[in-house]
Amino acid sequence: MFVDTTMDFKIVKINQEFRNVVVSHKALLEAEQELKRTELISKLEKGQVLEGVVKNITNYGVFVDLGGVDGLIHITDLSWGRISHPEEVVALDQKINVVVLDFNEQQKRIALGLKQLTPHPWEALSADLKVGDTVKGKVVAVADYGAFVEVEPGVEGLVHVSEMSWSPRLHSAQEFLKMGDEVQAVILTLDREARKMSLGIKQLTANPWESIREKYPVGSQHKATVRNITNFGVFAELEDGVEGLIHISDLSWNKIKHPAEMVQSGDVIDVVILDFDENSHKLSLGHKQLTPNPWDELEAKYPVGTVVDATVSAANDKNVTLTFADGTEATAFAREMVKEDGKQALAGETLPVKVVDLRRSTRTVRVSHLRTYQEAKVARETAEVESAKKAIKKVQTSVEKTTLGDISALAALKDKMEKGE
Repeated sequence: MFVDTTMDFKIVKINQEFRNVVVSHKALLEAEQELKRTELISKLEKGQVLEGVVKNITNYGVFVDLGGVDGLIHITDLSWGRISHPEEVVALDQKINVVVLDFNEQQKRIALGLKQLTPHPWEALSADLKVGDTVKGKVVAVADYGAFVEVEPGVEGLVHVSEMSWSPRLHSAQEFLKMGDEVQAVILTLDREARKMSLGIKQLTANPWESIREKYPVGSQHKATVRNITNFGVFAELEDGVEGLIHISDLSWNKIKHPAEMVQSGDVIDVVILDFDENSHKLSLGHKQLTPNPWDELEAKYPVGTVVDATVSAANDKNVTLTFADGTEATAFAREMVKEDGKQALAGETLPVKVVDLRRSTRTVRVSHLRTYQEAKVARETAEVESAKKAIKKVQTSVEKTTLGDISALAALKDKMEKGE
């Protein structure tokens, strides 16, 4: 395509041995380009406005040809508002005006800006806008701690996660908002000099905690949705913004190791209001209180001193676990489970045991097999002793009566003799 074309070339290599000369038109162009670049950079000034052509678009910015020299507009310098890709603002081969932000003569790097050619949006923000006003906007960024809402192009406000719901539980902003959502919010703070604005969404609805005692009096029963499960209890939601804690000890009358044994996230359960703390927006809930306390029945069915058959379910050197016929679980010290023949009770054996302690605080029933035969033996021995004592007393009484009778007869005989009868 370059046949018969007259062009300038730069000699880059001469080989005398082979009588060969290597020339390059590209090298000549590069040299000219470098000369132009050096000349252009030497004339650059920060704040200078230049015309260029969009040469290349990347995810992080735009390369602009300034006439033989390229400069970069970083994506953050394309628009005052947030954009996800430079193509939203410019197109290839588009002629644009740019401002010089910075340059490095040694590295031949030029930083350019496009948004700087237009006034900052905060400067055009209505002077009538004030704290307490309601604004509309679009969610342009979401993080765990909150979401940024663009109320006007280039003017954003932060909605902290704590200002999204009246609920006291710590949430993630992703639970409430997503990119692109159109929302209404109330201006909480406005700093025009620092160009910062904080917004609130929950303020657009009534604070349910202001009438919490009237709506949820202590002792009242309600439905609640399990929202979060921890080692120490369950957070259940009564309505949007109103959550309460069911402590693990208030979930069941029986001992449980973890709340997940009873409920799962999303379950709807019955609860009763136990207590309030309006200042910190804390609500104590109960679940077990809606059912009778089985320990009331247990204490009535197995009062201390009751003898009942129980099966050994587990045993070690120190403790033995037993089960009654109705499923009630009891424990005993190993020494209390020695049988009358001196052998230790083994797993699977069914033996009579005596209830020796019912401890409501720890929900434990303690029993003893040893006492069933030891106390019976003592009772027998005591009965025998009492029987012997009664027999001895009877004999003694009989002897005493006979002796007294004899004395009376002799006294009567003496009286007769003295009277000469």
